Amino acid sequence: MKDLLITNATVVNEGEEYAADVLAHAGRIERIDADLSAIPARQTLDAKGKHLLPGMIDDQVHFREPGDGSKGTIADESRAAVAGGVTAFMEMPNTDPPTLTIERLREKYARAAGRAYANYAFYFGTANDNLAQLRRLRPNDACGIKIFMGASTGNLLVDDPAALAGFFAQSPLLIATHCEHTPTILQNEQAARARYGAAVPMREHARIRSEAACYKSSALAVQLAREHDTRLHVLHLSTAKELELFAPGPVAAKRITAEACVHHLWFDEADYATKSALIKCNPSIKTATDKAALLQAVRDDVIDVIATDHAPHTWAEKQRDYFNAPSGLPLVQHALLSLLEQVKRGALTLPQVARKTSHAVAECFGVRERGYIREGYFADLALVDMEGRTAVTRDGLYYRCGWSPFQGHVFQARIAATIVNGRMVWDGERISKAPPGGQRLEFAQKF
Repeated sequence: MKDLLITNATVVNEGEEYAADVLAHAGRIERIDADLSAIPARQTLDAKGKHLLPGMIDDQVHFREPGDGSKGTIADESRAAVAGGVTAFMEMPNTDPPTLTIERLREKYARAAGRAYANYAFYFGTANDNLAQLRRLRPNDACGIKIFMGASTGNLLVDDPAALAGFFAQSPLLIATHCEHTPTILQNEQAARARYGAAVPMREHARIRSEAACYKSSALAVQLAREHDTRLHVLHLSTAKELELFAPGPVAAKRITAEACVHHLWFDEADYATKSALIKCNPSIKTATDKAALLQAVRDDVIDVIATDHAPHTWAEKQRDYFNAPSGLPLVQHALLSLLEQVKRGALTLPQVARKTSHAVAECFGVRERGYIREGYFADLALVDMEGRTAVTRDGLYYRCGWSPFQGHVFQARIAATIVNGRMVWDGERISKAPPGGQRLEFAQKF
């Protein structure tokens, strides 16, 4: 008796769409064929009229653990993730305390074991004074090294040129960067205060966290990567200008790759009028022209990966004024849905979504045996109904923070099921009552 049989699916994988059945057993895809209906299975899922994609691998989330449990936990945020078709996540180091030592990295893996509903990995954080810790890392210890080349929490900002050069020269793993130039931001903040006093409008965030601040920092990261032949991944591009730093082409041929986030592909500065601090994030959401350029860069394979930068804060915090409202927004439950709606609008295709949210992430980070619908690979899958509807309501949210920037929107698709390691953890209506079964991601990085 096999574990799971999915019949009558339209499989979206490796640039193609085709009809097939998919058989999973012991956590992996055992067979993909035209008709497997005669094979007995403990669970059969009829996918007629629906599309089967590899589950989204989100390469940038902030699940807030350890830290402030009012904002998020690994358990709660990963539940929201699987409800949204996300089957794996890579979590950032700006927790409390930050992940700046090997010991703290190990503690985070211990926290996730048996509590994460999706598969997981963690970044190792950098500071001006922890290069010695980086030298202790081995290739499978973390998904990558995170460098905040812009303002961040605690001492995670790396602004010492010698430290930056050391990380780029010596990192045994992919380096992922948050690129914003802090002196430019501070200068823009001063100018905004001079004009508005304490009552700075939220729309000014697009100009305070400006194009110039992003470009100056991204250009430095690319320069350092070229000087040291570093494997660099620049996170959450937000401007058209930054795109000139990156080349089109397949991920496998690149040493320098780029990511866009779903909110930069969906919102633009006009949305500050209604969303206010709910869409305040770093780097900032900018102009409609920037948004259009980012979407075009996704289509042109200049941008390699689409992620969320999921970063929840409490509702009360988001009601504060400009300088006191924190940056970040919860996204994992509706990220894939937002991209499916881009498909409905004609901005993307389903194979492009599969490539940018799964195939390319696996290639970029060297994730072992995930990211594709292939025999022998782990059965991490998202079944989507392109004719369904998903109304975003407070009652339907799994986030610990209890709100979404998409609240009130009705997405023109539905996540009909999410399968993690061969087990259905989301059935389109609810999370499975079985214990969480997320596994630690493994990597075959050769950087």
